[in-house]
Amino acid sequence: MSYPSLVSLWRYPVKSMMGEELNATDITEKGILGDRKYALIDTSTGKLANAKNPIKWPNMFDYRAVYMDPIEDSTKLPPVRITFPDGSWGATTDDDVSQRLSEKLGRPVQVTATSDQQSDVQFEGYIPDLEGLNNRKTIFTRSSPEGTFYDIAMVHLLTTASINKMRELIPESRIEVRRYRTNIVIDVPDESGFVENNWVGKTVRIGNDVVLEVTQPCVRCIMTTLPQGDLPKDSAILQASVKYNNGAMGVYAKVIRTGRIYRGDKIVVE
Repeated sequence: MSYPSLVSLWRYPVKSMMGEELNATDITEKGILGDRKYALIDTSTGKLANAKNPIKWPNMFDYRAVYMDPIEDSTKLPPVRITFPDGSWGATTDDDVSQRLSEKLGRPVQVTATSDQQSDVQFEGYIPDLEGLNNRKTIFTRSSPEGTFYDIAMVHLLTTASINKMRELIPESRIEVRRYRTNIVIDVPDESGFVENNWVGKTVRIGNDVVLEVTQPCVRCIMTTLPQGDLPKDSAILQASVKYNNGAMGVYAKVIRTGRIYRGDKIVVE
């Protein structure tokens, strides 16, 4: 019998920008260390710059964010390097980086860390005109969990079984992990279909230390359809999630026990 294992690990230093793949990381009470610790705040509205609303923020995925040094102290994060679409870059510590981003994005933004954000923040999302969705062609507003730039929960899990199922359902589409901006990808070699749907209410043990509790399915949004890198725009990806899995792809989890995890760690769901 083959056991589930952690096969891919991701963090996104700046909300709604491309991120970085890891071989190991610490899991804190607020998720993967360094994940979504920075964001761009639209200074004209006070809301997060967010690819969930591509009408206002159409090019967020053209930017990539990585930490410039390994994170050794959770209370003092190193600067993040932001690479612009033209290949130039700036650091979150640069005095002019917010101005440069504002000029490129066409809206006034300020690079902000969660430690500098004194109150909860809101973000907007656009519901596209796709069959099966409610309130199509409208914009909604929600609040991030207190003290974070997350949408709903601290950790997002996705299985290889779900990825493979989507590839089976829409073979003409390119179904890749980066479409879903997940944190932890779990290989489940002996299962098929959207297996993590059955994990809601259960615990997921990763390696020797970390314990997560799965809280709810992750209902997907327009972000999964947007182009990023060599991946083209593809509305079929969201349509398939709605048609075959109530709009979900993966699950959210909260952290029950912190610790360090590694690619290749054994996973136990119970």
